[in-house]
Amino acid sequence: MLRRYPREMTTARYTHGHHESVLRSHEWRTAENSAAYLLPHLAPGLSLLDVGSGPGTITVDLAQRLAPGRVKGVDAAADVVAKAAALAAQRGVVDVEFAVGDAYALDAADGEYDIVHAHQVLQHLERPVDALREFGRVAGADGLVAARDVDYEGTIWYPLLPALAEWLDLYVRVHRSSSGEPSAGRRLKAWAREAGLRDIVSSASVWVFESPDDRAFWGGMWADRVVQSAFADRARAIGADDAQLERISDGWREWAERPDAWLLMPHGEILARGAGAERR
Repeated sequence: MLRRYPREMTTARYTHGHHESVLRSHEWRTAENSAAYLLPHLAPGLSLLDVGSGPGTITVDLAQRLAPGRVKGVDAAADVVAKAAALAAQRGVVDVEFAVGDAYALDAADGEYDIVHAHQVLQHLERPVDALREFGRVAGADGLVAARDVDYEGTIWYPLLPALAEWLDLYVRVHRSSSGEPSAGRRLKAWAREAGLRDIVSSASVWVFESPDDRAFWGGMWADRVVQSAFADRARAIGADDAQLERISDGWREWAERPDAWLLMPHGEILARGAGAERR
């Protein structure tokens, strides 16, 4: 029987909001650059639930790999769900659907999906362990839970511009003041164990931005985001002023223009089975 739950928002306040600058970074994501650890476990015909699917770029990529398997993406924001559905239609991918959903109370039966996937989701949740427990329920004893999250406090860059150090300090404080844990990557294994998941395999991978196109994309995105998105409003709420935000924005543009610039963002990853799984 399909289990029903009272609806609650996946996260009370998403740190970034859904400004164009935020979606710009989401739309850059693909299965290859954001879910490589999961790809060896995919096979045509498997079913997958993508939690926090955003504008759907990773979800649609995964659906193409799993066709004719059933793939569904869920997100808390209805406008972003609509963007994801439009992307699938644009690409002609029919074995995928999108809906508004709640990471803590997924509209799915126990063990309904072969894979439950979440990319950059747990960092934004106040109760990541509860969410992982719910992912394990939907994947069941034989299904796979796959999660990947960045670890902001492990970010390194060159050159060592003071404005970027100021950005990281402010970002971590804003994120923790609004919801979740910005350094979720290093905690995924511990959270999965606390959630009762089994056969946990943890790994790590990185995003690196260094080419002229990479720098223009990432630096330009953050230069806009820090002054225009919901991040700016939340930064002001904890004491940042417009001069600081403009200084950080200018720092990102300076970084993007430097030919020797380089930035690395580490990510933690887990693959695990639901609580009822037998140990291999």
